[in-house]
Amino acid sequence: MADSESRSGKRHCDGVGSIVANHYNSIEAKGLKERTKSRIFFMRNSNNWIKSYLINYCLEQIRDRQVDDYPISVLDLGCGKGGDLLKWQKGNIKHLICADIAETSMDQCQERHEINKRKGRGGLFSAEFIVADCTKRRIKPLFENPSKKVDLVSCQFAFHYCFESLDQAETMLCNVSENLKKGGYFVATIPNANEIMSRLKATTGNSFGNEVYRIEFPEDRPKKSSLFGDRYNFFLEGVVDCPEFLVHPPTLEKLAKKWDLQLLWSRDFATVYNDALKDQECQHLMSVMKALENYPTDEQSTETDGEYSHAQEHLASKEGVSRIRTLSKSEWEALCLYRACVFKKIT
Repeated sequence: MADSESRSGKRHCDGVGSIVANHYNSIEAKGLKERTKSRIFFMRNSNNWIKSYLINYCLEQIRDRQVDDYPISVLDLGCGKGGDLLKWQKGNIKHLICADIAETSMDQCQERHEINKRKGRGGLFSAEFIVADCTKRRIKPLFENPSKKVDLVSCQFAFHYCFESLDQAETMLCNVSENLKKGGYFVATIPNANEIMSRLKATTGNSFGNEVYRIEFPEDRPKKSSLFGDRYNFFLEGVVDCPEFLVHPPTLEKLAKKWDLQLLWSRDFATVYNDALKDQECQHLMSVMKALENYPTDEQSTETDGEYSHAQEHLASKEGVSRIRTLSKSEWEALCLYRACVFKKIT
C-alpha cells in the first residue's frame, strides 16, 4: 500500500498499546557492526535460530500436504522492523502480509523489503504492510484483498500483549483464525509463564533478573493472579523496556479452541533448542547464524559471577578439547523465559 494512512486507517492506540508503539518506534535501527557489540548478541542470534526452526517446521508441514511449487502465503503479526524477512525469503513463500502497531518500525520493515528486492534477495515474494493494533481491531478489511486467506500466521515475541484483556485476546485470535486457511498453522513465541512465576516465587521481592534482563511486578499485585492483565515490566539489554502480560497457557488453549485453533504442541525454549539440535541442517544453521559463542576467547577474560563456569566444567571433563560453543549463563536464563506454541486451524 502506498502510504501509512491507507495502511492503518485509524492512527491512534491507547493504554499499554501506545507505550509499546512508542517504545519500538524510538529504538534506533543498528547495523551488524553495532549489534555485535551487544551483551546479548549471541542470545538474540539463538532466538533467531529458534524462530528459523519453528518457521521451517511449519512450512514443511504445509508443503508435505501440497503439490510442488505450492504458493505459500503468510501473515506476520507484530513483524517489527522486518527481522524475519529473510526467513520468509529462504522459506520460498509467495506472499507476505506484515502487520505491526509501531508505524516507524513498519516503515523500516517496508524499506528493508525494498532493499532486499533491489539486491535480488526479496523478489520471490510480494508483500503488503499494515499499521494497526492487532489486539484491538480486525485487520482483514485492511488487506489488499480482504477475501485472501493465508497458510501460516506467525507472531514472534508479540502475542503476549493481547493478554491485557479478554477482549484483546479474542480480537488477536480472531485476526489469526479468520485469515487462516483450514489446515493452516499458527506459530507463536510467548513468555514462559510457569518459568517466570517459578523465578518470582524464588525471590523475596517483586522482581528478579540478572545482568541482561529484569522482570518487575507491581508491588500491589494480588496474590491470586488474574487470567488477563497480569502485568509486569520487562527489561532486556538494549532491546526491550516496556510492560508485558503473562499468558496463562490453559486459557490460551481454551480461547484458541473457541476460534477453531487446535494446539498441536507447546514447549519451552530449552526443549525447542534441544529438538532443533537433533537436525543436522539446524546444527549447520546454528553455526551460520552465530547462535553460540566460542569459549574461551579474549573477550571473556573479564567474566563476572561465574558466567561461564558451566563451560569451564565441561571443558575440564573433555580431554583434548580446548574450546567449545556456548551461551553465558545470563543469556541462557533470559532465553529460557520463553516458550513456543504451534496451532492448526481445524475448520
